[in-house]
Amino acid sequence: MAKTEMSRTELNVKQGEPTRVQPAEETEKGPYFLSNLDQNIAVPVRTVYCFKSAFRGNEDAAQIIKDSLSKILVPYYPMAGTLSISSEGKLIVHNPGEGALFVEAEANCDIEEIGDLTKPDPRTLGKLVYNVPGARNILEMPLMTVQVTKFKCGGFTLGLCMNHCMKDGLCAMEFVNAWSETARGLDLKIPPFLDRTIIKARDPPKVEFKHTEFDEIEDVSETRKLYEEENMLYRSFFFDPEKLDLLKKKVTEDGVLSKCSTFEALSAFVWRARTAALRMQPEQQTKLLFAVDGRSRFVPPIPKGYFGNAIVLTNSLCEAGELLRNPLSYSVGLIRKAIDMVTDSYMRSAIDYFEVTRARPSLTATLLITTWTKLSFHTTDFGWGEPLCSGPVTLPEKEVILFLSHGQERKNVNVLLGLPKSAMEIFEDLLMQV
Repeated sequence: MAKTEMSRTELNVKQGEPTRVQPAEETEKGPYFLSNLDQNIAVPVRTVYCFKSAFRGNEDAAQIIKDSLSKILVPYYPMAGTLSISSEGKLIVHNPGEGALFVEAEANCDIEEIGDLTKPDPRTLGKLVYNVPGARNILEMPLMTVQVTKFKCGGFTLGLCMNHCMKDGLCAMEFVNAWSETARGLDLKIPPFLDRTIIKARDPPKVEFKHTEFDEIEDVSETRKLYEEENMLYRSFFFDPEKLDLLKKKVTEDGVLSKCSTFEALSAFVWRARTAALRMQPEQQTKLLFAVDGRSRFVPPIPKGYFGNAIVLTNSLCEAGELLRNPLSYSVGLIRKAIDMVTDSYMRSAIDYFEVTRARPSLTATLLITTWTKLSFHTTDFGWGEPLCSGPVTLPEKEVILFLSHGQERKNVNVLLGLPKSAMEIFEDLLMQV
């Protein structure tokens, strides 16, 4: 299994003073409602896009991106606000239309020298995304910051920081691609559907399922100490179609299952490998947490262009010994059961569960898998062609593993994760056996 190191050149970036980019036209001013599906994922997500064209320099890049941002913030006006806490103790958008923060910057090198953006590197890539000085929490940060960094070669990067509570991955890509089309003078294909009350909690709430995704797990293996005592290592592991097919064959070789998806096979494999690498005790409860797109699963389905989070967390839960003792088909079976569980009733029950409890998913002894394999990062074109590369600046939590599609046909998958040093060594050995 190929392992990719994350070494890059030393990058120096000189940032200008931030300015506010407001919507180009008058927009709604009142508070903007966020659903219960938005409440639990209010974390900043930082991404970087690299652009370079043989036919166009970067002289006007910042101005074009800034002007088109002002235009796209008219239909997407909530992105120009800030977060506050409502009288019910929930997040709402305050001052929509106040403006996104915009920064111009210059780098000391050519764009090719920053390396491959499919591998998070907060020390280097963090310089390409504006960080609000002194902001202690998400209430003191704008919902969106934009940094355009020009490189000596004529290329530039677009560094974005957007809060996940505003949109899931699919919605984020719709927004960024609509923005890029606006920059090219094109009309908006699908206006955003802004009314999030279509998935608000029922009155009275009706909790119909046992939502184990919120269960707190006792850390009997004391993995917390491992994270405290050892340095974290971040790695990216490359799975081409041949490796993915081998994994699927491992799943079906005992005859229990006749087929499985790439997500099921890869998730099962990394869940088991990470559990083994962290040396969890056999009796340790371990949870796999992941999101399922609810757009087509709600009744009626979520409208096209829905602006917000339409993903619902589901989970698989078992003892570490049980997970490692059984074949890969057992893990896939648990994952498939968790996916099939996500029905309209389950999702509305989860929405109501938060209404009643205000519970947050626990990450103790948990692996949270986030998959970006179906997101169209590679199609974003502001007028300089598709990006040379794009990707996240860092992983949001130590419990997160990210799947990214890679390559011309998007059939390869990069698995990105961080682990304590000794655990990473074991994880690497296990992946080499594929």
